[in-house]
Parts: sequence; C-alpha cells; structure tokens
Amino acid sequence: MGIKAALPKYEIYFYNTVLCLAMFWATSWIFEVSSSNANRKTFKTSVKPGWYYFGRKMETADFEWLMWFSTFRDHIIFALSGHVLFAKICSMLAPQYRSLVYMVYGLLAVWTSMGWTYVTLILSHCILLYSISLVKIRWLCFVTGLCTLATFKCEPFISWQAGFVEGDFELRPVFFYGGCGFTVMRCTSFALENCERKDGNYNILELLKYNFYLPFFYFGPIMTFDKFYVQVNRCDLTRKEREMWNINLQGVIHLIVIIVVDILFHFMYILTIPTDLKLMKHLSDWALVGLAYFNLVYDWVKAAVMFGVINTVSRLDHLDPPKPPKCITMLYVFAETHFDRGINDWLCKYVYNYLGGKHENMVEELVATLCTFGITILWLGPCQVVLIWAFLNCFGLNFELWTAKFFSVEPFSSFEMAMSEAMSRRIRAIFNTFNFWSIVLYNVLALNSLDFAKLVAKRLLLKGFPITTIIVMFVTYCLIQVIKEQERRQALIDDPDPLPPAPPPNAAISPTTSATAPTGAQPVADPSKEKAE
Repeated sequence: MGIKAALPKYEIYFYNTVLCLAMFWATSWIFEVSSSNANRKTFKTSVKPGWYYFGRKMETADFEWLMWFSTFRDHIIFALSGHVLFAKICSMLAPQYRSLVYMVYGLLAVWTSMGWTYVTLILSHCILLYSISLVKIRWLCFVTGLCTLATFKCEPFISWQAGFVEGDFELRPVFFYGGCGFTVMRCTSFALENCERKDGNYNILELLKYNFYLPFFYFGPIMTFDKFYVQVNRCDLTRKEREMWNINLQGVIHLIVIIVVDILFHFMYILTIPTDLKLMKHLSDWALVGLAYFNLVYDWVKAAVMFGVINTVSRLDHLDPPKPPKCITMLYVFAETHFDRGINDWLCKYVYNYLGGKHENMVEELVATLCTFGITILWLGPCQVVLIWAFLNCFGLNFELWTAKFFSVEPFSSFEMAMSEAMSRRIRAIFNTFNFWSIVLYNVLALNSLDFAKLVAKRLLLKGFPITTIIVMFVTYCLIQVIKEQERRQALIDDPDPLPPAPPPNAAISPTTSATAPTGAQPVADPSKEKAE
C-alpha cells in the first residue's frame, strides 16, 4: 500500500467528528476532576493560587516549565538577548569572526553563572576527548566518550565533579548536569567526525567554538559537529525570502503557546492528578485514558516550546538547528518515537544507522537497537523505570521489523496486492492502533511513574474490557486514519503525481489528410509528454 492511498471524503469527515467528540469528552472529565479536587491535601504542594483574573488555583508541578517561563525567565531572556545583540553586531562588522564571538560570549556566560572551576572541569573533558580524537581510532573515541558520560551517572565521580561548582542557587544541579552531559555528547561527536576526516585534524579551537555556543550549551538540542562546522563558518549570511518573517512568526507562536499552556494549568491538573493513586483509582476510564494521552501531549508541547525558543535564537545566527520533536499525536510507529530530535539524530548517525545498515537484516537491527538503547540508558541515568522503558521500546522497534518481514512473504503479500489500496490502508490502521497505545503506555511509564502506567493498562485492557477497550481502540483507529490522511496530503505536496501526457498536435487532422501524408515522415516527439514520462 502506498502512502497516497485515499479514502472517501465522508469517511474522513466521520473520523474527524468522532475524534473531536472523544477529545472533548475526555477533557470534560479531567476538568471536572481538577475542579472538584483543587483543595485536596495531596495537591497543596503543586496547586497554588494562580492568576487573579481567573480566580482559580494554578498547577505548578513542572519545575522545568516554571524555570523557563516563570522563576528564571528574566535571567534566561537576559542571557539570550545579550548573545543575539553581540552576534548581530559581529555579523555586521566582522562576519568572519562571528563563531569566535559566539565562543567568547558563551564562555563568559558559563563562567559568570557557574564559576571558573566549572569552566575548568568542562575544558578538561574537551581536552581529553580532543587528545583521543587525534589517534583517529573510532571505537576508542566512542568508548572514551561513554566512560566520560558514565562519570556523571555514578558515585563517587558525581560528588567529586560536583564539588567544582561554586555557589548555591536553585539552578545549580540543572546547569551542572545539563552542561556536562551535553558537553560530553558534543565532544564525542567532534572526535568521531575528526576520525572521519582524511586530511589532517580539526583545530581544538573549533571544538571550543562548537561546545561553548551558549544557546545549545545547557539545554541542547545537540547539533552534530559536521553540520555545525559547515553552518557556523559560512561566509554568505544573506537570508532567504521571508526568512525573517518566519523567524518572527515562530517567536510569536511560541509566546502564544506559553500563554495558552499557563491558562490550561488553571483548569486541568494533568501533572498533579497522576501522583495521587488513591484519587486515580476512583476516576472514570475516560479520565484515566485522557490523562495518559494529555501527559504525553504536554511533554511534547514543553519540548517543542523550549527547543523552539533556542532554535529561534540559533536561526537568527544563520544556523539550521534540529527540528522540534514530532507530536505524539502523529506517532503510531516506534521508528519515529522521540522527544529530543537532537539526541535522536546523534544516536541515528553514530550508532543506529552505523550498525543497522539498511535496517533490513533482523540480526543487525537487533544489535543496532540494543546498542542505541544502551547508550540512551546511560544518557538518562540507569534506574528501574529507565531500564523497563528501554526494554519495551527496544522490543517494539524490533517487533515492527519482524512483523513487516512476516507479512511481506506469501501468502500475505498476495492478499494485500489483491485488495484495494483503501482497504489495505484500513487494515494497516487497525494494527497501528495497538501500536499507538503501546507507545503511549511505554512513554507514560518514563514520564510519570510505573504505578500510573500499570493502572492505565489494567483499566484499559482488563477492568474496562470489552466496552472501554473497544471504544478507546475505535477512537484511536479514527485518529490513525486522520494522521494517515495528513501524511497523504503532505506526500502529494512533496511528490505530486505526474500530469497525464498532452494529446499530440496532429490529433485533430482528418483521416484524408493523414492518408495523404508522406510515408517517410517521422512523428515529432511531444516535449510535454517526455517530461511527464
């Protein structure tokens, strides 16, 4: 079945209607639970007085969101505004030195926020991995990078290195782990790219420019060194048509999303409710399913906004940063599941695609996924929840390949060839429905807790069977078809179907004329027909 397989319009309208009604119904349940339990004892630490205009309490359970857009908003805006200002001045006066200005400003900003001992610690890791990269042995660079990353995940190395940080402020641990973790990943990317370079080595100054680019330093996203090096050293700084308009529009959209999320925090406590298991056991099936789904949607919105703000700044610096993560609403295959596209690109480039090849051999795919999720476990920090999450996602990714291989052989391939494209799309959507909820449950496990994931799974598959299970799966099936329809339209835009060939110019000539034409005359090829073919 091709991605361009179409369904009747009335069927697509029906799917959209069912989906909208289901979303509205689940939202109403969560709103009712949030309103009736706003004064609950277990909510006191995370539900506090909100905006005066609404007269309602506001959820404050997410530290990252508060850090970015409330508590330390002014500090972050001040630091990024200074970067944009100095970068703009340098781009106008001496564009060939702009990467050096990025590095100096980033180095001074890190020094000011974390102290000179922290800068020394970061420089020591950069020098270590740069020295190893000069040997140009790929596996040695990789092992060194992983061992260095492991020193920030286990004792006593964590405590010893944390002692290099000066001051005692709230963002100290966030800056420490964020800056060190992303530094190791960037230095490893630099070392691996240096191994691939045939003529000489990159200068250590290029590594420092790459690592101390302030917008990416503490919170990412990660841009691999090969892309950063080409873009930051580009001399032609002319922009495309309407590029600045798109950058400004992106900034306005992020501002609107931030305001909308803060407003919704007054009416839906989607992060606080899952922490109260006693309350959860008394909720309806629709409220539980809606909570699981909206938790993932919120996490995507948060990642998209935070990375989007940073990406807007980097686009002002004439860079092309990693795109925001794909919305969880649009995911129904494990191969596209990620919440940080920068880390995903890094893992795909250096591990998954490098070991998996064309991803057709099941043994190579298994080895590639095991290594990829092994590094992901190290990046996130080994613990029970992360290990379970990695195992389930690794299994899901391989199971997709095994299923595709199984149904590509006879007699299944003949069955699909015999049916219409629309029917094939419907059958595939049924399998994608179960895949979608596997992705939801696996990631709810990582974002919330094991107990919450267990409760949702039991209510959806056991206690709610068959009524809740069938209804939720049918609504999910409608969602999958809506996603496939959007993918079909995008595919038609990216790769439009060829136009039918134009009729030959002599088609209107009468039979008498054609009969009297010289027999030796050769037909003239129609250029439009050749182009269509």
